[in-house]
Amino acid sequence: MATTAHADDFALSRVRPEARKPWFGIAVQRFGQVSALSQFLLGATLGYSMTFGEAFLALLLGSIILEVIMCIVGIIGQKEGLNTALLARWTGFGEVGASLVGLAIGISLIGWFGIQSAISAESLDALLPGVMPIWAWSLLFGLAVTAIVAFGFKGMQWLANITVPLFLILVGWSIISELVDHDLGELVTGPAPGPTMSVWAGTGIVAGGLIVGAIITADMTRFNRSRADVIKQTVVGVSLGEFVIGLAGVLLAHAAASGNIVAIVTSSIGFVGLIIVITGTLKINDWNLYSSTLGLVNFISTAFSKNLHRVTTTIVLGVVGSILAAVGILGQFSGFLIILGVAFPPIAGIMVAEYFIVRRWRPELDASRETGRLPETAPRIVPATLVIWLVSALAGYVITWGIPPVLSLILSMVLYVIAGKLGWVRGIGTARTAQPELETDAAADAVPGLGATH
Repeated sequence: MATTAHADDFALSRVRPEARKPWFGIAVQRFGQVSALSQFLLGATLGYSMTFGEAFLALLLGSIILEVIMCIVGIIGQKEGLNTALLARWTGFGEVGASLVGLAIGISLIGWFGIQSAISAESLDALLPGVMPIWAWSLLFGLAVTAIVAFGFKGMQWLANITVPLFLILVGWSIISELVDHDLGELVTGPAPGPTMSVWAGTGIVAGGLIVGAIITADMTRFNRSRADVIKQTVVGVSLGEFVIGLAGVLLAHAAASGNIVAIVTSSIGFVGLIIVITGTLKINDWNLYSSTLGLVNFISTAFSKNLHRVTTTIVLGVVGSILAAVGILGQFSGFLIILGVAFPPIAGIMVAEYFIVRRWRPELDASRETGRLPETAPRIVPATLVIWLVSALAGYVITWGIPPVLSLILSMVLYVIAGKLGWVRGIGTARTAQPELETDAAADAVPGLGATH
């Protein structure tokens, strides 16, 4: 069934100029993605093993690394108006490699969607004990997020506009409640309450904690209007998310002499603490499902030449993820997801090296961008890219020093540039690109909530 690009949230096409969004709204979503509960936990982990000054430095260095990666990858997505999995076809991976990228994104993020749903279900059960079993809460939470994501970028913007301010208010309340009986000066200057950790190790935790989100940043920045907007939203969203939430976690860990931030906020402020857990999970779980859907849509498109509708795919994935969370299978899945995560940094390294340096398929992107369509053809398979991806991912898995995700990203860039200079980056076979049906402005405006935004 043919679908228009706009109504399907541009899952298999370029984002049209009139559908681009103001930078501040997207920055709110980026902040919501960064300032999730996991960032609270990260801050507590640093605070338990570091002084306040050391934790601040680790957050600063880790944020700089993330912002550089997000800005570079995000600028590619903004300029081309393409999501990560679709963009991969012409940034070194070819159709086969791009389908694998989409599959990796789809599996990884729907797994985390289910895990986050299960975490929220446990919180809801603690908040309202006996109302319904945890498996039912898992289904309810997962399906609620699914309904929001089905509306696409606009639905997620609506969610962020509500949950981000609420999350900040509740976090502020928890900090005041917990720190009222402590001397702030002593917390800032005091020693780490737990086993010490080096600043370098802390930096690795900060950068590694959001590296997958950095790699798929084109899914968000394709809606930006300019490079400057990408940089503004990244610096504002990431800096505030890392420092406001991260340092709050550091202070709470020092005050309670514990790294278990969930236990701290729920024991000290009870009901409000549980709401923090739930809103913190909501703000990240919508992006887990959204990017997972885009990845799977692109995988099916390239592997089976069948264009799935994004809304339908969102509903199916959301239901599957919610059911898996309800039956508890995903509790055994986290180890696999962590291993799969090492596959992501080299994706960004290869895409950046191809787009800015090797430029083997850049002319096709440049020419088609002027018409608002996709390049007419894409390489079927690029063997050198698949080898570089595998080698770099394995290096990221076995390397235990420094910041493994960043090292694997840099390694993939270096190897790809070398392969490009030696003439090894070449496609085998050519595949014609299925062009989505272009939608008229009138048709776009007829879709509730998905009309053009000026």
